[in-house]
Amino acid sequence: METEKLLSMLPVKRVAGAVPPTVTDIAIDSRAVNAGGIFVCIEGFTVDGHNYVGKAVDNGARVIVASKQVDVDLEKVAVVMVENTSRAISLLASRFYDYPSKRMTMIGVTGTNGKTSVSGIIQAILQRAGEKSAVTGTIGFDLNGTLYETENTTADVLTTQGMIARAADEGCTTMTMEVSSHGLVEGRLAGTEFDIAVFTNLTHDHLDYHGTMDNYGQAKGLLFSQLGQDLEKRKFAVVNADDEWSNKLLEMTSYPVLTYGIQNEAVFRGSDIELRANGTTFRLTAPDGEFRVDMSLIGEFSVYNALAVIATLYAKGMMTEDVINYLGKISAVKGRMEQVPTELPITMYVDYAHSPDAIEKAIDAVLPYKKEGSRLIFVIGTGGNRDRIKRPIMADKASVADYVILTTDDPRDEPYESILAELEAGMKHNQYACIGDRPEAVRHAIAVAERDDIIIFAGKGHEDYQIIGSTKYPHSDAEIALVEAEKKFGTGLVGK
Repeated sequence: METEKLLSMLPVKRVAGAVPPTVTDIAIDSRAVNAGGIFVCIEGFTVDGHNYVGKAVDNGARVIVASKQVDVDLEKVAVVMVENTSRAISLLASRFYDYPSKRMTMIGVTGTNGKTSVSGIIQAILQRAGEKSAVTGTIGFDLNGTLYETENTTADVLTTQGMIARAADEGCTTMTMEVSSHGLVEGRLAGTEFDIAVFTNLTHDHLDYHGTMDNYGQAKGLLFSQLGQDLEKRKFAVVNADDEWSNKLLEMTSYPVLTYGIQNEAVFRGSDIELRANGTTFRLTAPDGEFRVDMSLIGEFSVYNALAVIATLYAKGMMTEDVINYLGKISAVKGRMEQVPTELPITMYVDYAHSPDAIEKAIDAVLPYKKEGSRLIFVIGTGGNRDRIKRPIMADKASVADYVILTTDDPRDEPYESILAELEAGMKHNQYACIGDRPEAVRHAIAVAERDDIIIFAGKGHEDYQIIGSTKYPHSDAEIALVEAEKKFGTGLVGK
């Protein structure tokens, strides 16, 4: 790309050294720099890119964008000084990739719970409909059915623009993105133009970062305000009519609104809900008629997720009847109340629930199907060095289960003892165990389980690792549980 055209995106800058006529790429990690590229020095919470300029130059960088003085040979490298490199990369990334979001229908899904399920189901339906599409979020970057690993729910702005560009280049016509509150506040979606903004719900989470629920809600609202004001464009806001935050979010956009819900009047409304152990049926009232929906997803929360999906794809231009037909063939998104396949005499689920509301909904989804005399065993963990306020509230919600095992998700640098003590403060009965080591906690759940018991392993969901200190260690709740359960109850695995 022509360097001058790219740098013209930075309205206030000081340039020193000889600027090359073209640049090959942009990087914010010195290890990712290619010969002839630009390196942008980002100041993070633990790492400052200015300290790695030398390595970037050694790897071939020919332009450095910085906000602090850096020591380089200006005969070989140009330095562009700006006030804020985080804002600079936002402007540069979208221009470098030529604003790829304009080449596809972009769907952004935000909320505390349900983002991954809603995004994943949209992707699954579009693929069944034969449309090339992509989705990115907590589970990773799914490009036309191939999954690539990502670091965060919402990646940094450079990675985000790169993923969108790759999806567009490979022929995708729709891209769905989980949009986190952190990503919105930190500008990771700068340059991304959304066509449909979806809101699932807002419940207690991430208050260590946002401070208050009001700040948290305002952060989610940024997605709707970023739809813009060009009303000649066909755009929609899709919101949960049963969540009080929806009204506040709707004040942030001028585009048409599609509501969905169960309790309150909504454009897409579910009623006559029949919850089963292996699926759900409900009546749907929609703009293009009334329909009976039959799906294998379980729990009332899955009805909300399904309504959000139906409303979103209707906004995209699909007929409701077609969406429902595809929905009936969709399985649970990986790690979201996903039943572990086995013929053993216990029922096991893995779920990502790590907020009080998600824990409550996970338990509610299976509690009606617990056989008389059996127990619901709930394994609950929480991350170290994260939102400590919610820990006792999580345990309080988990106390509905007959037996609770308090453990950790990703303890990071926090001792087991402090995590468990703050969880334990919320327990409402004495039928529980505190086991900080998560693999051991999973083994304990199987050890205490009896025939017909139900076990929910909450907190890790699809994740196949644990972060202890700063290191990722392999870990799978389902794999450990299956091995232990086979030892205890005998063979009979359907598959892993």
